[in-house]
Amino acid sequence: MKKIILPLQKKDITQLKPGEEAALTGIIYTARDQAHKRLVEAIRKKHKLPIDLRGKAIYYCGPTKTPKGKVIGSCGPTTSSRMDEFTPELLKHGLRGMIGKGNRSEAVARAIKKFKAVYFLTYAGCGALLAGYVKSAKPVAYRDLGPEAIYELKVKDFPVIVGIRGK
Repeated sequence: MKKIILPLQKKDITQLKPGEEAALTGIIYTARDQAHKRLVEAIRKKHKLPIDLRGKAIYYCGPTKTPKGKVIGSCGPTTSSRMDEFTPELLKHGLRGMIGKGNRSEAVARAIKKFKAVYFLTYAGCGALLAGYVKSAKPVAYRDLGPEAIYELKVKDFPVIVGIRGK
C-alpha cells in the first residue's frame, strides 16, 4: 500500500497506478452537491473561495451526526458522478484529488488527466469503519448545509484505491 502525505503533489500522482491501494494522511475536505455548486458559483463570480483548492483533495461525503465520545459520525462516500458537472471547473482552479465511489464521466476523466489530478475510490458501505481513520473534524464552510457543509478532516492512513490519474 502506497503512503501519501497530503496535500497532493504532482510527483505523487504521476507515480500512482490505477487499481493501486493507497493510504492518505493529512487534511481532506468533505463536499457534496450543494457545496460544489456554491464553490463553482463563487469561482464564476470571482469571489474568494472559503478553502484554497490548490493541491487539496475533496471527499464526496456528508458525515452523520457525531456520536458522544467520537470525532465524527459515519462518513462513507457518496456517488461521485453527482459532482461531475462541477469537477472540471474545480480542477481548473487547483483541486488535485477527489475521493468517492462509482464511475466518472468521460469529461471528468479527461479533466483529471489534463490537470494531472487523481480520483480515488474508497469503500462503500463502510462509513463507520472509515470514521476510524478521521482524527479530527470541523466544519469550515457553508455550515447552513448541515451534514453537507464543507468539513476539514484530518486523516491518518485513510484507505483509497486509485481510480483515474493524470499523467
